Amino acid sequence: MKKFCISFSFLLIFVALTLGVIFIDVSAIGPNGSSVGFATLNGFFHSITGVNMPLYVVTDWLGLVSVFIGFGFALLGLVQWIKRRNILKVDFDILMLGIFYIVVIAAYLLFESFVINYRPVLINGFLETSYPSSTTLLVLTVNITTVLQFKKRIKNIILRKSINISLTCFTLFMVIGRLISGVHWLSDIIGGVLLSAGLITLYSAAINIKRKS
Repeated sequence: MKKFCISFSFLLIFVALTLGVIFIDVSAIGPNGSSVGFATLNGFFHSITGVNMPLYVVTDWLGLVSVFIGFGFALLGLVQWIKRRNILKVDFDILMLGIFYIVVIAAYLLFESFVINYRPVLINGFLETSYPSSTTLLVLTVNITTVLQFKKRIKNIILRKSINISLTCFTLFMVIGRLISGVHWLSDIIGGVLLSAGLITLYSAAINIKRKS
C-alpha cells in the first residue's frame, strides 16, 4: 500500500508540474516564437548549458540500448506464452512488465499528440515536442524495471550487481546527458523523471503484491 501511495504522489506532482508548464510564467522564448512555461527558470538554465549537439546525437542513439532491452523482455514473454499455451501462465512479473511497457508507450503517444511545449532548438529545421523528455522516460522506465527483473532472474550476486551498477551508471549518463545537451528545457527532464518514478513505483508495487501472496 505504501508503494502505491508513493506512486500516486509522484504522478500527482507530475500532473501539477504539467499544469504549471501550461499556465505559469509562459513566454515565447523558444525557437520560432514558441511558448514555454516556467520561462524564467527554463531560459536561465538553458543559457547555462547552451547546446551540445554531439551529446544530443550520442544520447539519441544510445537510447536504442533501452529499446533492445525492452524487446528482449517482450520476446521472453512471447516465448513463455507459446510454450505454456496460455498468456495467464506467463510469469506474473513479465506479464505486468508487458502492461507497463504499453502504459509507457501510451504516455509517449499522448504527449506527442498533445504538445505541451517544443524543444529549445530546432531539429533538422523543425520544431519537435519536448515535454516530457521521451528519452528520459524510456531509459528510466526500461532500465530500472530491468534492475528489478534481475533481482529475481540472476542468481549470481556478483554478476547481478555488476550488471545493475552498469545499468544505473548508463541511466544516469543518459538523463544527465539529455539535461546538459540543451535539447530539452529543465522542466522536460524533471517531468520525465517524475512520470517515470510514478510508473516504476506502481509496477514495483504490483509485482510485490503477487510475491507476498
